[in-house]
This record gives sequence, C-alpha cells and structure tokens, in this order.
Amino acid sequence: MSNHSSSRGGPELVALQEQVAALRKLVDHQTRREDIQRGAFDQLYEELRQYKDDFIFQAEKPLLLDLLLFYDSLVWFRKSLDSGEMSPEVVNESFQFLVEEFLELLYRRDVLPTEPREEFHRETQKAVQVVYTDDVTLDWRISRVVKRGFTRGERVLRPEEVILHRYRAPKGTSNGE
Repeated sequence: MSNHSSSRGGPELVALQEQVAALRKLVDHQTRREDIQRGAFDQLYEELRQYKDDFIFQAEKPLLLDLLLFYDSLVWFRKSLDSGEMSPEVVNESFQFLVEEFLELLYRRDVLPTEPREEFHRETQKAVQVVYTDDVTLDWRISRVVKRGFTRGERVLRPEEVILHRYRAPKGTSNGE
C-alpha cells in the first residue's frame, strides 16, 4: 500500500513541482521585465530632465546675455564714479544712458512702460494713496506717479502705482449746490 500511495504522490508531487517551477519562471520573467521597464523609465525621465534644463537654458540665454551686458555698463559707470573724473552733468547723462539701456533690454522682451494718463484707469493703474480736493475738475485725476507701470503684449505686467485726486465737497456745502 505504501508503494501505491507513494506512486500516487509521486506524479502529484512532480506536477506540483513543475507548477512551482513554472510560477518561479513566470515571476523571474516578470521581475526582469519590470527591471527593464524601470530602467527605460529612468532613462526617459533623465532625458526629459536634460531636455527641460536645456530648453529653459536656451529660452533664458538671450535675457541673461542682455543682463550681463547691462552689468558691464553698471561696472563701467561705477568705475567712472570712483575715478572722480566725471562732472555732475556727465554723471547725470551717464545715468540716463543706463536707464535707457535698461528700457531697451525690456523692449527686446516686448515689455513696455504704460502710456502716461491724466485720469485714473483701473486696468493699468493702482491707487496707492488718495489726495482729497475741493476742486471737482481734479476728481479721478492722477496727482503723481509713484511707480511706472509695464505691460507685455496686451497684458499688464505691473500696474502703475499712482496717487489719485478725489473730490470732496468743502464742509458747509451741500452736494446739490
């Protein structure tokens, strides 16, 4: 009887071992496949990172070169000031040159100063202070520009900061007069 049960267990055991071996082979195959996929993903991710870094560098390079040229102008101006050879008029002209050079840098990036306005314009200006007046003709008129505003294309990059006149009737008068 023991021969009969061992002969019966033998083929079942062999079949079970074959199934385990097949499963092990399948798991090993899947593990190798996942390792290959992981390696391919890592390589793709690294290539995308390098592409992004290069893209950003190439996009920023013209601006950075312009900024370096402006830096050179600032260094020249500083050296000229340190030498003491510049008259106040030349200092003023040189400083104005730097301002114009910087505006040119902005122009090359399609960044333009907002057009000056006499009346307040909500889309391009921000009132940072109000000055009350009893002159009704000054209501909503710009008293002074605190910071120049800039646009890029049709979009406001920085609103112009202004001090705004607002009409306030003098005390003792009614609005109906």
